[in-house]
Amino acid sequence: QVQLVESGGGLVQAGGSLRLSCAASGRTFRTYAMGWFRQAPGKEREFVAGIAWNGGNTNYADSVKGRFTISRDNSDDAIYLQMNSLKPEDTAVYYCASRSNPFSDPAVDSNGYTYWGQGTQVTVST
Repeated sequence: QVQLVESGGGLVQAGGSLRLSCAASGRTFRTYAMGWFRQAPGKEREFVAGIAWNGGNTNYADSVKGRFTISRDNSDDAIYLQMNSLKPEDTAVYYCASRSNPFSDPAVDSNGYTYWGQGTQVTVST
């Protein structure tokens, strides 16, 4: 069974940092682009960051550029999201996702992703 499992969420004060992890099991994701999305209460799911299958290409939502960094470790089938200078508006459930076409670049549209994790809550307090 294919699974993506996020971890690392929690409660942090504004200006603080968190590192999210996403571990894959059931198949290898090392040849697929992966991404992070988030969904705040009452809002649509939005793209946060994406990374190509080999880590050579990354992209970010304008709202997180310069604060968040996406990375991956293909030897462990894992991706990460380092989040610094967190703001209350970053509060959301964060999801990792994987595309299913090999050697792909990341997509900003959630429809471009096939596999999704269950999400991890990030709450940033003032």
